[in-house]
Amino acid sequence: MSRPVATADVRTIDREGLDALIRALGAQGRRVIGPVLRDGAIVTGPVTSVDDLPAGVVDHQEAGGYHLEGQGNGALFHHGVGPHTWKRYLYPPVRTLWTARRVRRGFETTPNAEPTPRQAFLGVRGCDLAALSALDRVLRDGPYADPCYAACRAEALVIAVNCTRPGGTCFCVSMGGGPKVAAGYDLALTELPGEDRHVLLVEAGSEAGAALLAGLPSEPADRAALAAAEARLAEAVDSMGRDMIPDVAQVLRDGLTSGHWDDVARRCLSCANCTLVCPTCFCSTVEDVTDLTGGEARRERRWDSCFTLDFSYIHGGHIRRGGDSRYRQWITHKLAHWHDQFGTSGCTGCGRCITWCPVGIDITEEAKAIKNREGRT
Repeated sequence: MSRPVATADVRTIDREGLDALIRALGAQGRRVIGPVLRDGAIVTGPVTSVDDLPAGVVDHQEAGGYHLEGQGNGALFHHGVGPHTWKRYLYPPVRTLWTARRVRRGFETTPNAEPTPRQAFLGVRGCDLAALSALDRVLRDGPYADPCYAACRAEALVIAVNCTRPGGTCFCVSMGGGPKVAAGYDLALTELPGEDRHVLLVEAGSEAGAALLAGLPSEPADRAALAAAEARLAEAVDSMGRDMIPDVAQVLRDGLTSGHWDDVARRCLSCANCTLVCPTCFCSTVEDVTDLTGGEARRERRWDSCFTLDFSYIHGGHIRRGGDSRYRQWITHKLAHWHDQFGTSGCTGCGRCITWCPVGIDITEEAKAIKNREGRT
């Protein structure tokens, strides 16, 4: 990502201008990834034109529930975040580390030499931009940096979108993750759909973004458009579906022996959905696999989850055998111990873990329940 620009020149583009942006990114040899409709959900996938975006589709999210419906204003980004996160394109679910092939006197190993993809992420919300910043601290800037993540991150452009319609499970305001995007984007869009005029405000956040914006058919944003954008963002702040208690880190540190964990365990399926859809969970395992002939073997890194039994296995047995200890490990690490390790929270308030939990366990409600059970005020 390029260096931040000193000032931001806010301009407006229309659908054709956005289409020109997508084409310009493709002309740079970038694979544009953005929101697309697939299997009854808005997920992320390749985007080659504006026609690939979910125009006029909105999502309705609640604890353990998700469905789509159409609306008439043709908005392209009038939906919340879906089950996919941007980490899958920087830190893939499965990655081959090296390959070994049988030769006459043993094996020859070959490290993974896959080229680093040039990608552009279109439609990154504030919560996900905050998640990328959190992952940067761990996987790029930390003492045990992941070279694959660092290389992919360096080649990725971020086209963010200010969120003007939060989902029903969002709580980014209470986590400082949105709805307005913060630093870390190359371009930021704010969509203003309307019957007579459908425009997007565009703000450059880097030299690369400014260069892209200079090549688009655009006009300076007028005061009416800027005021409309601010009003929509203010409405988004007021329409959050959830909120997190402000002292959650200390509440969880003090509640490690709370009896409430048993109540959670009776509901939790230990399915790991919450960790798989979380934009900041980065736990992984390493597996060796071979082909049927025994002539080739691969060492693969795969996403893992603290909700699986084997995750806590140490010679002699499993440390976290029950759902109570696994859920406690996840929520306390995410909301409390991340601060100790990385200087920030591991949660950005996206709400995915609430929406995609099969039994509707709500991380914000569980934190409140721990606080109430421990008698904290």
